Amino acid sequence: MNDDGAFLSIGDLARRTGLPVKTIRYYADIGLVPPTDRSPAGYRRYDAVALARLDLVRTLRELGIDLATVRRVLDRSLSLADMATAHAAALDAQIRLLRTRRSVLRAVAALGIDDHEELDLMNRLAHLSAAERQQIIDDYWSSAFEGLDTDPAFADRMRSVRVDLPDDPTPAQVDAWVELAELVQDPSYRARVRQMAEAGAAASDSSGPSPAEVALYQSVTELVAPLHTAGVAPASPDGQLVVDQLAPRFAHARGVDDAADFRRELGEQIALFSDRRVERYWELVGVINDWPAAQVSSGSVAAMEWFAQALIGSESAD
Repeated sequence: MNDDGAFLSIGDLARRTGLPVKTIRYYADIGLVPPTDRSPAGYRRYDAVALARLDLVRTLRELGIDLATVRRVLDRSLSLADMATAHAAALDAQIRLLRTRRSVLRAVAALGIDDHEELDLMNRLAHLSAAERQQIIDDYWSSAFEGLDTDPAFADRMRSVRVDLPDDPTPAQVDAWVELAELVQDPSYRARVRQMAEAGAAASDSSGPSPAEVALYQSVTELVAPLHTAGVAPASPDGQLVVDQLAPRFAHARGVDDAADFRRELGEQIALFSDRRVERYWELVGVINDWPAAQVSSGSVAAMEWFAQALIGSESAD
């Protein structure tokens, strides 16, 4: 009804709500907003209650609520609060999806990707759920440790690191996740990590490296990094000087003599556990999880590889 108590025509409703007459007629036909009465000539007539009902329908539809849910709200089988909660959650999921799509497109543009298969792979990997992404990482660690008598604390520590691609990832994070997913599913990389785990399990009877030996590895990086950066060859005299300086200290930390066999064995051990792909794994996890740069060390593996080559090629100490 209007202000003087008269019924409203369908045209009046259209003017008051901004909805097309065709839409109001459709809502009446499906019983969503039925007319209050009909005129002697058969025209639809509406009162104030019908107008309020139509206003609610219009508002809900503008919010993207489907007609079936609108009907449940109008029939009081679903409260407005419950409806709002459910649809807000659905919108959150949709927003996350749109943000991921945007990040994929930005990554494609930034990387200059022009290969359809690469684009498809990036899109599929980026749109995995958090559980699906973590399952890929869990499978990787299972392939490394399963069936081995590995230090449980070490294995648990590795497995505990989550890969949390944010809801609104940057192109760099999307790119890092795609690279990480490809890396951990690479058979050759998995085989190498398994080899490292097997070697670690075989040495599990020992107490592991002493604090003095752990400190020596830091010394390796400090001494070797400048030489490696300068392009000095491991077999050069400078390389021999580093070996002669550090090998006796490693031997002392292990309680053995510094001899050619010891240097070769130490070099082979360091070479076994030095793989730049492992270092790259942690770099990528750091990018995805937005870790501070200082939390992820880079470049130490290259120094260890250099030192291993120098040890294996060195002569016995006098």
